[in-house]
Amino acid sequence: MKVVTANRLFDGEVVWLGAGGRWVEDLGEAHVLETKEAEAEALEEGAASADRQEVVDVYSIDVTVEEGVLIPVRFREQIRAAGPTMRLDLGKQARRRVNAA
Repeated sequence: MKVVTANRLFDGEVVWLGAGGRWVEDLGEAHVLETKEAEAEALEEGAASADRQEVVDVYSIDVTVEEGVLIPVRFREQIRAAGPTMRLDLGKQARRRVNAA
């Protein structure tokens, strides 16, 4: 399984390609690609978005599902999905804590 990721040019946020070709900030909302054809189509969508200068550095990553949650396979992508590793009060992990409260 794969998802397509990039960085949004407006604010540098890590984003994933979701349903309908929209970029989402939560990995859980990413469109999961299960075939090479689906991956190729999603990468084309991402490239078109990059051409419109909405995102930069579009590529696909491997993901797995653990207890119903999408998890990036590579450690680098786990960090990109979670946010800064030094300051847990910043980034995506801080927003998750605020939303859970």
